[in-house]
Amino acid sequence: MDRTAHFRPFRTLLIANRGEIACRVIRTAKTMGLRTVAVYSEADRDAMHVAMADEAVLLGPARARDSYLNIARVIEAARQSGAEAVHPGYGFLSESAEFAQACFEAGLIFVGPTAGMIRAMGSKSGSKMLMEKAGVPLVPGYHGEAQDDATLAKAADQIGFPVLVKASAGGGGRGMRIVRSADELAAALVSAKREAKAAFGDDRMLIEKYVENPRHIEVQVIGDSHGNLLSLFERECTLQRRHQKVIEEAPSPTLNEAQREAVCAAARKAAAAVSYVGAGTIEFVSNGKDVFFIEMNTRLQVEHPVTELITGIDLVEWQLRVASGEKLPRTQDQITLNGHAVEARVYAENPHKNFMPSVGRIRTWHTPEPSNGLRIDAGYRQGDMVSPNYDAMLAKVIAWAPTRDAAIDRLNRGLEDTDVRGVVTNIPFLSALVTHPDVRANAIDTGFIERELKVLTPPAAAAGDLELCAAVAAILIEEAEVTQTEASSPWRTAGWMPVGRRQRRFVFRHGQDAEQEAHLHYGQGPAKLSIGEREFAFTSSPSADGFDLTLDGLKSRIVADIEGHELYLRTRNGRFDLHWVDPFGGDDEELVGEDKIVAPLPGTVVALLAEIGAKLEKGAPILTLEVMKMEQTLRAPFAGVLKVIKCKVGDIVQEGVELAEIEPEAG
Repeated sequence: MDRTAHFRPFRTLLIANRGEIACRVIRTAKTMGLRTVAVYSEADRDAMHVAMADEAVLLGPARARDSYLNIARVIEAARQSGAEAVHPGYGFLSESAEFAQACFEAGLIFVGPTAGMIRAMGSKSGSKMLMEKAGVPLVPGYHGEAQDDATLAKAADQIGFPVLVKASAGGGGRGMRIVRSADELAAALVSAKREAKAAFGDDRMLIEKYVENPRHIEVQVIGDSHGNLLSLFERECTLQRRHQKVIEEAPSPTLNEAQREAVCAAARKAAAAVSYVGAGTIEFVSNGKDVFFIEMNTRLQVEHPVTELITGIDLVEWQLRVASGEKLPRTQDQITLNGHAVEARVYAENPHKNFMPSVGRIRTWHTPEPSNGLRIDAGYRQGDMVSPNYDAMLAKVIAWAPTRDAAIDRLNRGLEDTDVRGVVTNIPFLSALVTHPDVRANAIDTGFIERELKVLTPPAAAAGDLELCAAVAAILIEEAEVTQTEASSPWRTAGWMPVGRRQRRFVFRHGQDAEQEAHLHYGQGPAKLSIGEREFAFTSSPSADGFDLTLDGLKSRIVADIEGHELYLRTRNGRFDLHWVDPFGGDDEELVGEDKIVAPLPGTVVALLAEIGAKLEKGAPILTLEVMKMEQTLRAPFAGVLKVIKCKVGDIVQEGVELAEIEPEAG
């Protein structure tokens, strides 16, 4: 194949993506001396990737299909900016053969495989047929063109339940459902097809035998236009939620050396079947004994940093060199494995509310300083807006160490030292996950998170003496800062007090816990704090990333964030959210009636699942919203009658809007 038209030198690179991956590509491109061009939607005018690039071009409205997924507009942005090459990142158009072809026809270099390679391997059904011919082991399944319900039902029955229904054109868990019986198949197909159509514009399905207690293992490959093809070891991505990876590590702790060489050889064989050029990932599922090919991702993966850390290779740099027509810098025997790396994906989501995405402005963004063993790949900063229109991933925390245990310890410390406020994040969940004894022992499978969810999302720990004292100190420090500019303020460093009193009372509430009191005593001599019968000598002083609190001679580093009467604290005991009860009243909160079904986030109504007048059991589905490209089903909070539905399919609703009302069951 003559690939010279596809791959040649360039000086200006347009990154057709946003968020963390756009920032990641820009960093490497700049170190290579390339001029970088960002693209953005109206929702991303002030985004981090826009600020980092040398130039930026507006694509269109916030919705992805009107901006980041608009092929014609991206091509025009390249023309406007004088870009010669386009890096698609991952997600959006990264696996679109149509986009790769459009770049080629426009005279642009697509940093990735050719359209023909994407078509061959990007289709789950087509790639399985190709792998079958190449002798790569496959999971039993149906990958045919016929998509009618009868054909799919017959195929599922022949394969044997449980089966996995998957979008042929998809990835990231979208359009994927586990079906355990024939009775569940029809509804699963409807939902999976709808989600696949919305995410990929293609609702074709394939059906596979569902491997019980599976492990997910994938191999990084990269090829150049001169016929060289390498594998860069494997990653284990078994810890998943809703079929989306949460924690990734390299190398796999499951494989021995012989198994490692076998799976890497199979991956090279799979990529060679299409004379692959560019970076890609061959994905396998394992039942603990056998390894089966499931799909190829014809792009860079979110988890590529763990491979970079164990090999010392910058995969984005290699992508750009391959796209410019260069040969790969190393041969297979020059790829060596060093140590162990683990990555955690930080999302704006609430693990205590079924991982519901969280949107809003990031008020505080603090991450530890990167080091030789710790890397932070971020796409957001303090002040940035997390939009409901896009994926909720904010950043990745990646740790390297000589051993797996040491890498996990380093990752956990990196997570513990990371604070993002203004949106809810999964950081405490990630910390609980990587320190779980079964994760440490590698006694896991892809269903681990669902089984252990209660353990991984425990109720918030009660605030103790340290937290109450820290809350008082945080308030006093903030008041001291205010008085520096407001000399006439009645609030002073020592605290406001009525005439003749040298005591100040603070009342805090932690979640649904009872109110707790702390009393500050001051005047001559050192200040003291009393909580119940306990009294502490008390001093505090600001530090670079918080303040130092000394109680009875024991100094602790505290991280604090205050907004109004809401206090966030990170102490040695963990993370705490406290409410400071207003000493002057006015602390009542508006409560939403439990009979109201409201939109938890902005989204689109994609299905109504119950009719007005229907008798519903507790937990019965009422309607489905599409939020951040994922479907969220709203359910009855109690048994009752569906009194009214205030929306229709296709409605775009805002957070807090009432969608339905239930009348409780009599009696």
